[in-house]
Amino acid sequence: MEQEKDPIYSNDPEEKGERLPGSLPIGRLAPSPTGVLHLGNARSFLIAWLSIRQQGGRILLRIEDLDGPRVRKGATEAAIEDLQWLGLDWDGEVLIQSHFRERHDQALEDLVSRGLAYPCTCTRSEIESAASAPHESNLPSSETVYPGTCRDRWSSVEEARRVSGREAAIRLRLEGSPIPFEDRFRGSEPGHLEGDFVLRKRDGTPSYQLAVVADDAADGITEVIRADDLIPSTPRQLLLYRLFGWQPPSFAHLPLLVGPDGLRLAKRHGDTSLAHYRSQGVTPDEVVGTLASLSGLVGPGLKRMPEDLIDDFDLGRIGKDPLIWDGTRQVPGRD
Repeated sequence: MEQEKDPIYSNDPEEKGERLPGSLPIGRLAPSPTGVLHLGNARSFLIAWLSIRQQGGRILLRIEDLDGPRVRKGATEAAIEDLQWLGLDWDGEVLIQSHFRERHDQALEDLVSRGLAYPCTCTRSEIESAASAPHESNLPSSETVYPGTCRDRWSSVEEARRVSGREAAIRLRLEGSPIPFEDRFRGSEPGHLEGDFVLRKRDGTPSYQLAVVADDAADGITEVIRADDLIPSTPRQLLLYRLFGWQPPSFAHLPLLVGPDGLRLAKRHGDTSLAHYRSQGVTPDEVVGTLASLSGLVGPGLKRMPEDLIDDFDLGRIGKDPLIWDGTRQVPGRD
């Protein structure tokens, strides 16, 4: 019996997730179970949810659990509970990203077979030592531009493993051209691309870039709203859409919720997890109202649930500057 192929490899536009005339928009909430949900996560999910619900579209919940060593036991259940507590619902069953490995592997095999990807046996320390002198980069500060050491080094993954004695990652072969795009919130973005990026890690796990594109395409996602720290990922993902011949979603990148020091919320700013506020007796309408107020959607001091914000939601009302959260407050919405 012939094995059923993934919808993203179908010739049927509807099965591939391509937008059909008059079709409803589809968005997604995509928490990673590597920790607890905090106010920054809640704010991004709230805006993504409001945008889709105002358009009468569908929103999916996908748990992105591919970062194996960092996945925490019980974090998936906690994320679902937090979203429900906030009043953010979704359509259909909860999608677990690791359940779609066959889809990710098919996509990777396609790129390898076309000579667009290659094995890499470099360790992180080797990449850092081999990289050129420090220069201005558009990559996240935690990422070093890959210098292309293994580009033409191995003829196959098997050869790389046999000769090096190491498992090989798989990287996409870049040609250096930027992928400019129009951000729904920020406007024109240059779409810088730097370094052949990883598609499959050395432990065999699909990378975030590959998995999210394959999954968004299969799920028919038409818009992605997320924090602007993911802007460097967008040209990479758009390039993958182009190589696969899939229609990409629209992207909107919102300013981060930061502490008084201008840095993204972290433990140094105190406990900003939703679980913490719940334990302090804070109500969901206080959290949602505070996040909506910080975002410019309602006035200060107002309690709101997500459904209260749908009719008047306007992405254009959100400010362009990072949102500052005063870590000295004990709970949202209370001085």
